Amino acid sequence: MFVRISMAILILAGLTGAVTSAEPMRAFIKQGRTIFVDNVWSGASVGFSVATYKDKQYIAYYDADRWMTIACRSLDSDQWQKVRLDNQVGWDSHNYVTFAFDSDGQMHVSGNMHAIPLRYYRTTKPGDITTLAPVNKMTGEQESHVTYPSFYTGPKGEFLFTYRDGGSGNGNNIINVYDAKTKTWRRFTNKPLFDGQGLMNAYQSGPVRDKNGAYHVAWVWRDTPAAETNHDVSYAWSPGSFDNWQKTDGTPITLPMTIENTEILDHVQPGGGLLNSEKISFDADGRPMVTYCKYDPKGKTQIYTMRLENKRWKRYQTTSWPDRWEFSGTGSIGAQISFSAPSPWDETGLLYQTFLNKFQAPYQQIRFLDKKTLQPVGEPARLLPVGFDTPGPDKSSDWQVNLGGFSIGAIRQNGSAWVLRWEALKANRDKPRDFTPPPSRLELVELIRADQP
Repeated sequence: MFVRISMAILILAGLTGAVTSAEPMRAFIKQGRTIFVDNVWSGASVGFSVATYKDKQYIAYYDADRWMTIACRSLDSDQWQKVRLDNQVGWDSHNYVTFAFDSDGQMHVSGNMHAIPLRYYRTTKPGDITTLAPVNKMTGEQESHVTYPSFYTGPKGEFLFTYRDGGSGNGNNIINVYDAKTKTWRRFTNKPLFDGQGLMNAYQSGPVRDKNGAYHVAWVWRDTPAAETNHDVSYAWSPGSFDNWQKTDGTPITLPMTIENTEILDHVQPGGGLLNSEKISFDADGRPMVTYCKYDPKGKTQIYTMRLENKRWKRYQTTSWPDRWEFSGTGSIGAQISFSAPSPWDETGLLYQTFLNKFQAPYQQIRFLDKKTLQPVGEPARLLPVGFDTPGPDKSSDWQVNLGGFSIGAIRQNGSAWVLRWEALKANRDKPRDFTPPPSRLELVELIRADQP
């Protein structure tokens, strides 16, 4: 619940969002300052987190000895304060670490979980990472098989925590709400948001809030731990709360949401190439869009976007690739194709979308889509500086570059943004390898739009 086709490149023309061709190897984004953070575990590509809170920057990661570690620095300093927490990560790429700050400035940290008991830490002094202490309990119920932790803000500014209780193919999505005064958690809703009824589980995107305050959520169902059993792109919305979910036409949905009582946008069958990577976004007119990939009628992998137009969903195929990514099995799968949600670039309504198609090129790209037809405008561009998303020459093909906190939206809005960069071994179905790789350098890197000074 809450991170390529052509060598031709696009650059911004002034501030209008228009694009023109340029030299083949110029990137859309350039690199600015780099700050070394620490040496980190590289045996598995597991997610790290970065965020700025008030006048400090915070990072959560696993150090060279696999310990969950929190680091912070003042924005005017390159020196890090670091605190090790009391758990170590293994080879499972699901076990990312995440954090957030509540209304009192207390830091909450959770991670390193894949269907195991809850791991959760909280500071006792606002913003002071040296006061982080294990809590490892919220409500005390349904906390023994936790995966996919996430902190986020609720409809009325509530501090929320969500996770999956259970396993892949058989799990429920739980939401807790925090009371900063009593420092206690309770269930935000009496029933889970989704219930696979012991037959499946939901992989969701959102809830995401639109400009009018309504919430939107999309998800796919999975029948077993095997990725090829994903099916049925589904959707619901709420006018402003998490207990008033509806179908597009306003039909109420009684929680928990199941495959029988919710709306299916695209009846993709198991084995249809549907990955649990659906995304929600909005076009310049505020219309919701749900983007996902599946096989086309010829069996090739394509990106599709459903958009709500005049109270009806319309499906757009936005790629015409000759490639088929036939994924299957259990455990973390190395992405051959990935993508972001299409989002408005400027006042003209032009949409941008980043993507990776390793069948076409080994680096990420950015493309622009027409606001009416959702079809590509011009050619895609190399997104990042040459070599930035490619492992060093001393690394074998088993290695990849990981980026944490990367947001093209933040770069578009502010002209620059900070991201984490480190190298690690690719996904290995979450199984140990027969060797331990050397640590990797974790760096905090400033990325700048290429047309900015």
